[in-house]
Amino acid sequence: MNAQEIIRSIEAEQLKSNLPAIYIGDTVKVGVKIKEGDKFRVQPYEGVVIAKRNGGINETITVRRVFQGVGVERVFLLHSPRIDSIKVIRRGKVRRAKLFYLRQRIGGKATRIKQRFDRPL
Repeated sequence: MNAQEIIRSIEAEQLKSNLPAIYIGDTVKVGVKIKEGDKFRVQPYEGVVIAKRNGGINETITVRRVFQGVGVERVFLLHSPRIDSIKVIRRGKVRRAKLFYLRQRIGGKATRIKQRFDRPL
C-alpha cells in the first residue's frame, strides 16, 4: 500500500454519511458547535449557499447572510467535527455555479432567489 492509498483510507473513515444533497442557491441552516468554557452548544447559522469547493474530505460551502444590514459570509468544512447538522430549508433556482454577484446586490428583493420545487428537501 502506497502513501496515497493510506491517506484515502484514513479520509474515508472521517467522511460524514448523513449530509443532505446541497446545491448552489439553497437556503441552509448549519448547526455549528461552539465551545464556551468547558461546554459545547449548537449555534444555528442560516443563509444562502453561494459557492461549493473541492470534494471528498476537503469539501466546503460558502454560506452568505445579511445581519444588521451587513453581508456576512462563512466557509464551512462539511466533514468537520464542528458541524453538528445541516438542514436544507428551501431550494434555489439558479443558473450559475458561483453566486458572487449577490455581494454587490443590496436589499431584500435584489438578493432574492426563486424557489425550486423539482428537487426534494
